[in-house]
Amino acid sequence: TSGFPYYTPRTNYPDAGIDGTDGNHPRFNAILRNLAREVGLYEKQSSFYMQAKTAQSTISGNVFFNGPRAGINYNDGFGGGDELSYNLVFSTCRESGDHGPFNSWDRQPYLTTTRTGEPSMIMEWREIHHNFFIDNYSPQENIDNDDGSCYYRSHHNFLVYGGNGMKNDFGGHDNWQYFNIYAYAGVALDVVKTLPGHEDHFYGNRAILTGSSVGSPQCGGAQTQMSDNQYFTKDGKLSVCGKSLADVQKDGLELRSNVSTMPEDALVLDWAKSLLAVGESHLTIVV
Repeated sequence: TSGFPYYTPRTNYPDAGIDGTDGNHPRFNAILRNLAREVGLYEKQSSFYMQAKTAQSTISGNVFFNGPRAGINYNDGFGGGDELSYNLVFSTCRESGDHGPFNSWDRQPYLTTTRTGEPSMIMEWREIHHNFFIDNYSPQENIDNDDGSCYYRSHHNFLVYGGNGMKNDFGGHDNWQYFNIYAYAGVALDVVKTLPGHEDHFYGNRAILTGSSVGSPQCGGAQTQMSDNQYFTKDGKLSVCGKSLADVQKDGLELRSNVSTMPEDALVLDWAKSLLAVGESHLTIVV
């Protein structure tokens, strides 16, 4: 017998396929307050934490650095309901290209009861919040929502470096990123077409950009929902959908957003400390 109340032995096995309603899958894992480094000395497709066919995990308060691939990897969109919070991750992808501290895939839908308690092919939202990620080796994205990833809410993160701030590709949708700080990213976002009602959202963010373009939002059809952002570029100018910020706002896009010149590094760090609720007592360096 199993100690897990949701476990039902010999149900839907081995012909389970996409059906994850039998309870025979990991749920409610808690990965808390660990320090991990030098992962992947022999196996290069490895991470500090990777989950597959797993739901409702909590990964919080960990420090991870020095790995060959993504620091944290979600292999699929099984169930959802996961929380990734208050982690410090840096020096990832040291022996490979692509992504950075976090990577997700979602190539296969699964039937679970996580979202509403009833069987559904739609996963519960995943939360990524209050993390400090530095994409300092292979700077593609700090949060790489790859291969159809969907139903992500990423907010209140301090994300340093990267070619893109926000990313969604290969059919990804329902990706919401808000109240983040993107420090020294190439562009703010690069996303793909979605269906109406499943648009990506990008609002309330501060994006310090090394270029002068917001990136590649969806400017027509099911438009990327963008508003209330603060952008910073070298010349205080920003191109959005091939137009200036002022002109694109006349079309109803990027309402209440603004652009100015680059802030001082010290100011960016002050923003980050406030965002992550880091007090001076946490910044003491012992030599």
